[in-house]
Amino acid sequence: MTDPAQIFSLRGATALVTGASGALGAHFARVLHAAGANVVLAARRTEALDALAAELGKRAAAVPLDVTDSAAVARAYDGAEAAFGAPCSIIVNNAGIAVSRPVLQQTEADWDSVLDVNLRGCFLVATEGARRLVAAKHGGSIVNIASIGGLRILQGVVGYTASKAGLVQMTKQMAVELARHGIRVNALCPGYVETPINTEFFASEAGQAVVKRVPQRRLGQPQDLTGPLLLLASAAGAHMTGAALVVDGGHSVNPL
Repeated sequence: MTDPAQIFSLRGATALVTGASGALGAHFARVLHAAGANVVLAARRTEALDALAAELGKRAAAVPLDVTDSAAVARAYDGAEAAFGAPCSIIVNNAGIAVSRPVLQQTEADWDSVLDVNLRGCFLVATEGARRLVAAKHGGSIVNIASIGGLRILQGVVGYTASKAGLVQMTKQMAVELARHGIRVNALCPGYVETPINTEFFASEAGQAVVKRVPQRRLGQPQDLTGPLLLLASAAGAHMTGAALVVDGGHSVNPL
């Protein structure tokens, strides 16, 4: 029988987490680091990255990254390899933004900015990382942070839902093409997760109405994503690729 602790261990792996300056990205980085991985923290806000790297201590490094810039993506991977001497075998594509307005008030600039980060940016990060793994003849795991918004409708975020639906489909396509190289590609699809950015909204009457539509009658917390992330990143999920793993308290199956 395989030791459960062993198959979830990431000891010796190097992980890149994009959007690591935000609450969820920082949580993902802490989880991977605690599981034994070397962690490369990547985002545009470098001050937050430096603070998190200092908190984690050994086996953590920070690199600046704008996911919409292919040259910056390549430099981030160069920095990761220089720091830890190995390609990033775990890639957590977490960088993302949303513009919240009714569809008739969304502008072309709104659409372009969201799709550029959430879809094109994830494509650039995933493909650059995969090319390096293939060149090194090294398997790996790409975890694209999608959303239940890629599987169902959310009000007022047309670019966000379109980008996340595209990300889920991109995940499936890449999973098929990269399987022969030993690279798994899966999507993690959270529901509403409470972070400092949305706490005020969810405390409001409108926010509480949203919570009531979640069958568990509560928001997700970052720690609710810990187990699912480790499953997809580690050997525990060795036979999983092309999956869209939903973590939403039952929201996406609620017809309301």
